[in-house]
Amino acid sequence: MRFVLLGTGTSTGIPCVGCECDTCMSEDIKDKRLRTSLLIQSETTTVIIDTSADFRQQMLRHSVKHIDGIVYTHHHYDHISGFDDVRPFSFFGNNIPANVYLMPETLQNMKQVFSYAFDENVQVGGGLPNAAFTIIDDKSFTIGDIHIQPIPLKHGSLRVNGYRIGNVAYCTDTNHIPEESYELLKDLDILILDALRYTKHPTHFTIEQACIEAKKIQAKKTYFTHIAHQIRHKDCEDILPDYCYLGYDNLEFIID
Repeated sequence: MRFVLLGTGTSTGIPCVGCECDTCMSEDIKDKRLRTSLLIQSETTTVIIDTSADFRQQMLRHSVKHIDGIVYTHHHYDHISGFDDVRPFSFFGNNIPANVYLMPETLQNMKQVFSYAFDENVQVGGGLPNAAFTIIDDKSFTIGDIHIQPIPLKHGSLRVNGYRIGNVAYCTDTNHIPEESYELLKDLDILILDALRYTKHPTHFTIEQACIEAKKIQAKKTYFTHIAHQIRHKDCEDILPDYCYLGYDNLEFIID
């Protein structure tokens, strides 16, 4: 199984428009962060978690020509805004719909944001996103040969999903892990975890809080994602404990 961090940045991406801080002006490629998303591939199946605002660029960068499933963590715009760019997969895939897996509230919000894609009376013009939606809850599901276990998380007051695939867990956009979810995070090889910045935030873990969670979960390695421009890669890596690392765009894991 192949896992690729397509983007590790917060909602603005890094560099931020108009900013001249050290991170935004950095020439280190690890400080260039597209919006957060994950690619999962087996020998026969390709799954994307979240279609960010940078979805098109991410698909081109990694030469993704077919998607078996799109899985959403929640409905915030930086995680769904690339939905319209699934259209070309239908153009060149015999008009086969994209299989989308999401919670009911996520679908409800997508119907508002992308109302034209759900309106039967709209003039098609250049085409509409072609998708088949499957509502998920806390139960595991399978796309092709990839088995996915939802992990209930809190993002401020909002319920969001993390996901476990084998011994890899992806938990972006969270500042609270419910007690019952720790059972789903046991015996991990890789944990990918939200860690926004050094200072407190109402809906995201800080670097310090994420390190505490990583120590509690005890994955073999923990990589942070959804990183803001207050974090410069090299400076932060130098102060992290030896079981935590900053994720960066295009970081790849191959897991048996």
